[in-house]
Amino acid sequence: MELNVALAGEGPAVLLLHGSPHTWQLWIRVMGPLAEHHRVIAPDLRGAGASTRAADGYDAGTLASDAEALLDALAVRSAAVVGIDAGTPPAFLLAMRRPDLVRRLVVMESLLGGLPGAEEFLARGAPWWFGFHAVPGLAETVLTGHEDRYVDWFLGTGSLGEGVDPAVRDAFVRAYTGAEALRCAFSYYRALPTSSEQVREAVAGGRLTVPAMAIGAHPVGRSLERQLRPVADHLVGHLIEDCGHIIPLHRPERLLDLLDPFLAAPRTAHGR
Repeated sequence: MELNVALAGEGPAVLLLHGSPHTWQLWIRVMGPLAEHHRVIAPDLRGAGASTRAADGYDAGTLASDAEALLDALAVRSAAVVGIDAGTPPAFLLAMRRPDLVRRLVVMESLLGGLPGAEEFLARGAPWWFGFHAVPGLAETVLTGHEDRYVDWFLGTGSLGEGVDPAVRDAFVRAYTGAEALRCAFSYYRALPTSSEQVREAVAGGRLTVPAMAIGAHPVGRSLERQLRPVADHLVGHLIEDCGHIIPLHRPERLLDLLDPFLAAPRTAHGR
């Protein structure tokens, strides 16, 4: 298993875990500013971009293990971990498993399995594409040859219609073109039942002890914060108004306004 990784800067490590249909370039507008004071590590997750298109292992627990192995390979002994969308559950599980490794946790625009708190968001059911992507072999068969339009829909919706930089858009389209690339992307959805059970087991066996920040926008809002509130010892929550799902591309300045002080905060009495 090989992960393609973008690296920048020096200082305390910050690991950035993207979602779908994204690559490490989701972070391109925040990496430069973060790299002024941090060692920024932004991988393509398993199956995405230039990383190995693995046959399996798209559950959150395995993705957390991928992230842990990456930090070990880079000789990182302490890192802030930032996850969005599909990158949130593995970021959360890594922090639960390795509070000695994860000094701070930031999670955005996602849900953590079936934990209480997301009832309002799910009142009308899960987003339509969850079911479509979950059927083995269906979505990649239907969408092959139409990847650009499908990716464009998510980028448009995720930016409240404003769109993203054409170069980033083109990079995402290339990364998700072809039946095998699509299979990997949809494998995240097909592994959701397993990921949900892993989150449930982690919460049943312990608490989130590292300082954490939950950031919401449209459409998830404060649902993730509400899920985390009962299980986290040190949690702050923020809602970015007038911001779509792909926060790092849509409102990078506002995201940095939240990340910079949180990542720079001194360690707590618990040593985090």
